Amino acid sequence: MAKQIVLGLVQMRCKDDVEANLSNALEKINSAVSKGAQIICLPELFRSFYFPQSEDIEQFSLAESIPGETTEKLSKVAKAKKIVIIAPIFEKRASGVYHNSVVIIDGDGKIVGKYRKMHIPDDPCFYEKFYFAPGDLGFQNFNTKYGKIGLLICWDQWFPEAARLTALQGAQIIFYPTAIGWHDSEKKSVAEAQLQAWETVQRGHAIANGVFVAAVNRVGREGSLTFWGSSFVSSPFGEVLARANRNEEEVLIVKCDLDKIDQIRQSWPFLRDRRIDAYSAITSRFVDSQK
Repeated sequence: MAKQIVLGLVQMRCKDDVEANLSNALEKINSAVSKGAQIICLPELFRSFYFPQSEDIEQFSLAESIPGETTEKLSKVAKAKKIVIIAPIFEKRASGVYHNSVVIIDGDGKIVGKYRKMHIPDDPCFYEKFYFAPGDLGFQNFNTKYGKIGLLICWDQWFPEAARLTALQGAQIIFYPTAIGWHDSEKKSVAEAQLQAWETVQRGHAIANGVFVAAVNRVGREGSLTFWGSSFVSSPFGEVLARANRNEEEVLIVKCDLDKIDQIRQSWPFLRDRRIDAYSAITSRFVDSQK
């Protein structure tokens, strides 16, 4: 595993055309490779229009198995280019059972593993509970050619427990493939605050766990949503190493020095000073105060 690695974050528009989306992703992967990227991540549900804006059983036809068409094509690219690819998939697990998943493909073209989204939202235009069963694979670390990687997906971004458990598995970088944006009904001031909160909470995960965090969002308008782009990478100190724009497609290239993880953790030993003996109540839904 390398100490200096180069990430490629593919911020892209997604159409109501699965083949066009895959072609666009492949083009941007090649662009990232030409700029030196070794680990390349695509946005959540990148092969399709963001269909959970409504509840429509016809959309289940977009799902595929793992391995399947998407992983087979990306595996060939990963092997040929000797890169790691992080590929979100609308997974058909069995008849009537679907997941919002992400697959990690190593530099030899083999699937290292997959993660199934654990936290499933149900908000206006984000009706994911209609489509996806909650993940059942837990929080994981994947050893790849270029580093130890943790995978979480979009709504998982808001949960510190998810980032903590992923980091405790050994992940050096936590990737968050994402599809998040503004609804037409939201006021500009509220929308701006949401974007800032989204970035801030993830930078907090990076600091609290001493890891790099990479958030990879889509961009552009789809239905009643305008995805806000702004893909970024945070250092273990919470610094934004690079940030994509809000309105256009972009391949964000970011160099990461994995030695920074040890340096930060030695200075800020949060993992050392955790009081796990006092945290049992965290598994309760609510904690009633007792006096």
